[in-house]
Amino acid sequence: MMKKIVMGFSLAVSMLTTIPFFRVHDFFKGINGYAVMFYPLVGFLLGGLLYAISLLAQPYLPSSHMHIILFALWVLLTGALHLDGLSDTIDALFVSKDRAVDVMKDPHVGAMGMTFTGVFLILKASALWHLEALWALPLILMFARFNTVLAIYFFPYIREKGMSTLAKQEFSFSQLTFSALLVGITALFSPSGLLLLLSSLLCLLFFKVWFTSRFGGFSGDLYGFMIEGTELLLLHVILVWTLL
Repeated sequence: MMKKIVMGFSLAVSMLTTIPFFRVHDFFKGINGYAVMFYPLVGFLLGGLLYAISLLAQPYLPSSHMHIILFALWVLLTGALHLDGLSDTIDALFVSKDRAVDVMKDPHVGAMGMTFTGVFLILKASALWHLEALWALPLILMFARFNTVLAIYFFPYIREKGMSTLAKQEFSFSQLTFSALLVGITALFSPSGLLLLLSSLLCLLFFKVWFTSRFGGFSGDLYGFMIEGTELLLLHVILVWTLL
């Protein structure tokens, strides 16, 4: 079992980051559920890395430039994986419901996807630019990915093949419990943790209703859209909260 746990963590890192360690490129049977279990932890580690970089760079760089570097690293470290899902989903929102799933499968980005993704990136960069509470980054990335964990376990998946299909089949209640406990304990003992977690869960409910109505459930692209949307919301929640 320990080997499967380690390989599951490695697969989670491979799937969610461009970090050149722990690389696993095959979805071996029995490790996909463990990979999902570690999604929040990978998000927390990514956010922690960004926060650590900000602490190291703060004495040497102007604050505004450092925040833009963090934003660029945020995109690079995730390999723009979730942004790809965001742009594909946006394209699918501008066609009829019966064509939406096929449009998301198209490897090309349409004009609407490109335009609205650009607007989204501007909003996210601006929020990060003005965010002084960079300690919240590990929480934001963790909770956004926990939404995917919950969606994989509880909500329907609309495609028959792919890593997410295997993950849904293998993801067990005990693995969900581990992930939920990790997130819950982190939220309980972190500044504004419960506020951010509650905001994230409300975001999940919104996307569940929307995606189920529009697409009939979730897909890999829709998970990416949800992660990006949740991160943007949580950035604004903590930004407003710290300004009050």
